Amino acid sequence: MQSSKRLWWILGVLFIVSFGALGLIGGEIYQKAPPVPEAVVTQSGETVYTRDDIQRGRQVWQSIGGQQLGSIWGHGGYLAPDWTADWLHREAEALLDIWAAREAGVPYAELSPERQAALQARLQAEMRANTYYPETGNIIVSDDRAAAMREVAAHYVSLFGSTPELHELREQYAIQDGAIRLAEHRELMPAFFFWTAWAATTERPDSDITYTANWPHEPLVGNTPTTATGVWSIASVILLLAGVGAMVWYHAAQKEHQPPVPPKSDPLRELRVTPSMRATAKYFYTVIALFLLQMTLGAITAHYAVEGHEFYGYNLSEILPYSVTRTWHTQLGIFWIATAWLATGLYIAPAISGYEPKFQRLGVNLLYVALLVVVLGSMAGEWLAVQQVFDLDTNFYLGHQGWEFVDLGRVWQLLLFGGLMIWLGLMGRSLWPALRAKSENSTLLWLLFLSTVAIGLFYGAGLTWGKHTHISMVEYWRWWVVHLWVEGFFEVFATAVIALLFNRLGLVGARSANNATLFATIIFLFGGILGTLHHLYFAGTTEPVIAIGAVMSALEVVPLVLLGIEAVENYRHTRAVGWMRSYRWPVMFFVAVAFWNLVGAGLFGFIINPPIALYYIQGLNTTANHAHAALFGVYGMLGIGLMLFCLKGLTDARAWKDRLLAPAFWLLNGGLAAMTFFSLLPAGIYQAWASVAVGLWYARSPEIVQSPLMDTFVWMRVPGDIIFAAGAVLLAVFALRLWWGNRRHAMEAATAETSGAGGALGSGAPAAPQAPRKE
Repeated sequence: MQSSKRLWWILGVLFIVSFGALGLIGGEIYQKAPPVPEAVVTQSGETVYTRDDIQRGRQVWQSIGGQQLGSIWGHGGYLAPDWTADWLHREAEALLDIWAAREAGVPYAELSPERQAALQARLQAEMRANTYYPETGNIIVSDDRAAAMREVAAHYVSLFGSTPELHELREQYAIQDGAIRLAEHRELMPAFFFWTAWAATTERPDSDITYTANWPHEPLVGNTPTTATGVWSIASVILLLAGVGAMVWYHAAQKEHQPPVPPKSDPLRELRVTPSMRATAKYFYTVIALFLLQMTLGAITAHYAVEGHEFYGYNLSEILPYSVTRTWHTQLGIFWIATAWLATGLYIAPAISGYEPKFQRLGVNLLYVALLVVVLGSMAGEWLAVQQVFDLDTNFYLGHQGWEFVDLGRVWQLLLFGGLMIWLGLMGRSLWPALRAKSENSTLLWLLFLSTVAIGLFYGAGLTWGKHTHISMVEYWRWWVVHLWVEGFFEVFATAVIALLFNRLGLVGARSANNATLFATIIFLFGGILGTLHHLYFAGTTEPVIAIGAVMSALEVVPLVLLGIEAVENYRHTRAVGWMRSYRWPVMFFVAVAFWNLVGAGLFGFIINPPIALYYIQGLNTTANHAHAALFGVYGMLGIGLMLFCLKGLTDARAWKDRLLAPAFWLLNGGLAAMTFFSLLPAGIYQAWASVAVGLWYARSPEIVQSPLMDTFVWMRVPGDIIFAAGAVLLAVFALRLWWGNRRHAMEAATAETSGAGGALGSGAPAAPQAPRKE
């Protein structure tokens, strides 16, 4: 293993080079994003849409849930259509029918194959031609195309209203009747849909590739994969194989280090629980409550795929529309996982440093209140937005921004960012004495601290866009939050915390833990930072994004192939010494993290990562399959494992009865496996076949999404969901019994007037008061 100093240099250079490249690419995206015109004008001089129509149409779309109700450019929900692909196909068919009726007196579908081919060639010439004129800022369309656009717009005006003729289609899409209450807003939203489809079918200047790299797949207008899409997909697979070989070779070449002899008793019993550490308990019980709520909303959201408006016969869409339940389901997943990790940091920092800063407990309590305000306030704002209570501008600040995983209004974003700054301050002031002192764990402590800084600051990427920022730039910054914040720096933070815990337990040597964690951080971030670009292949970006994103996202998978070794090592820790049996199930959740990292993030992730794969399956259930297995399987399991470690230290040893954790663990993992392998994965494969054979619009159409086979796949989620729910309930019962048992023993101790108010990390037994150490 290389020295820590050399690894730090490598990490520093990697950080600078990777973010430098990411910044340069962001600049290119900004300069070459699809233009938003001043107006869309017909050849006869009629104005169809203005720039304001397109921008305010986007705000209307955001106010009803945005990416939570269907998708744009493939990003968003899976039940309603991708509106870009849907508009594109409808406009193409409408224009073909206009020409066929004029020239042959029959619909396009009734023409001979020869006449159809001729009109299709004419269609491609018309729709792929770039008629944006920078000198005027206008897009010029033919009068025939304008007529087709008006026909398609009328469909959407009726769809998002209460027209009885489209009630069945609204139900299939899970769009509530009267989703957009104001007629003016219903007229505006199609302008935004048109613009996204225009960018998807219009070739860049001096190019034969559209602004979205020929996405979505739509043979009618000539949207087929580009050469770069195929070539860089092949390159990514080759690089993956080479990277895996190099990683296995490197691991085999390392000298085996003899693990330290574990101590005869639990070292964590010697640590004292400070007031601020004890104040974190409420965070963990809140985590479980939010987890249960998220799970319930997930079941409701999944059921909407069957009944559309109803939940077992009750018209729930009037109270909780699909876009609300899906918003809350995805957002709560981020909230409870992040809360578990933040609370772990607040618990671990004083335990590591032995230092309880003045007013630390007050800060922990204030942060808890702030988090509750953000969670409840943002959820209320999103419900009010979808119910169309806010005007469009107020919606941006207090309601629903419409961007998946970053849905909360700007005011709630600012409050959350403020809360993260408070957390960063609380972590820093607790860790600072340990950081200043030279110790064998210095590398781990600095990794923990730097990841804390990154977690606090990188959420700020979600504050970079405004109401009218170009959607390509919104997607660029949004994935900084979802990929770098959630998947990147939180993982570094968790890796450092786990290494510190195992080192403190005497199961891993300090030098080995330091270098292994630092090396793992380098390997992960090497592909992970620029791997962000694999989310942006078709978001109005250029071909270098496809090239770099394909290559670097393949490298993201490389370190995951050795996670089986990590899982085995973690499992061996539970058998290292007798007293480790009490830590078995917290450690087993870490074992599950390694498994789901390999399967959910690695296998399911790489299924959709190569550009040629994502070209056909972006926005299908293959993405949902990866998201469930990676978000809960990796980050959720990790949050639960960290939570259990902390709760054990906060609990009286007599109250720690972990028999329920065994069935909870297996039910959660078994339910997740059933959900992915029996429902989401086969549903995604079925849709992928339709997308390749016909087009993306078809894979997302009611003919596929509401087909009997897809209904079967939806109902096949029920057994897995029930198993998973049983595990979640057992986890909640365990926590409730833990809380009650700890409270009972504390009352007994107080009644017996025993000395001590603190507890030892790992035992929770009463301990003598200990004054906080101050600098």
